[in-house]
Amino acid sequence: MISQVNEPGKTDEAGKKLGMWLFLYTEIILFGGLFVLYAVYLTRYPNEFIEGGKELNRIFGVVNTIILLISSFAVAAAITAVQKDQRKLALWAIGGSLGCGAIFLVNKYFEWGHKIALGIYPNSERLLDGPDGQNMFFGLYYVITGLHGLHIVIGMTFLAVSFGFVLAGKVTAKRFALLENAGLYWHLVDLIWIFVFPLFYLII
Repeated sequence: MISQVNEPGKTDEAGKKLGMWLFLYTEIILFGGLFVLYAVYLTRYPNEFIEGGKELNRIFGVVNTIILLISSFAVAAAITAVQKDQRKLALWAIGGSLGCGAIFLVNKYFEWGHKIALGIYPNSERLLDGPDGQNMFFGLYYVITGLHGLHIVIGMTFLAVSFGFVLAGKVTAKRFALLENAGLYWHLVDLIWIFVFPLFYLII
């Protein structure tokens, strides 16, 4: 009679991954609901949304898109490096992802600051005196991009913790669920921006 022995390490890793996928599912529902809300108001105020989109700087949008794509590639490279037991390369890749996230937030800070200086923010005098649709457009813009920015900060926190664990030798080729889950979260943040970018910056 052959007895089957479970490997605690592998079971634990699988459980962590399942938990992360369930968490990501709730995040998808959250942003999916906001995108549906956007679609409803776009149908109601198409011209105002188009005019609102023209107020946004596409260069900022394009640069941030490229930055997130590079960061997503770096995270994937970090996971591969850990699996191949290349710790130094993994640390450099995670550090690169963190740097990209910081640049994204700095760009968003300047973009928001410029818009606010021009009086373009929800319920500002400029928007209240204009069409209702534009106020709604920028209301959604600040809510969705602000929420996305918060997720960038959370994702960077996950990556920073992973960096520390890789540095300490606690994330290895045999135990890398923490880094993999951080990577999954970061890829989701990247994917959400791929939807946010055309909805606000490329609307025509």
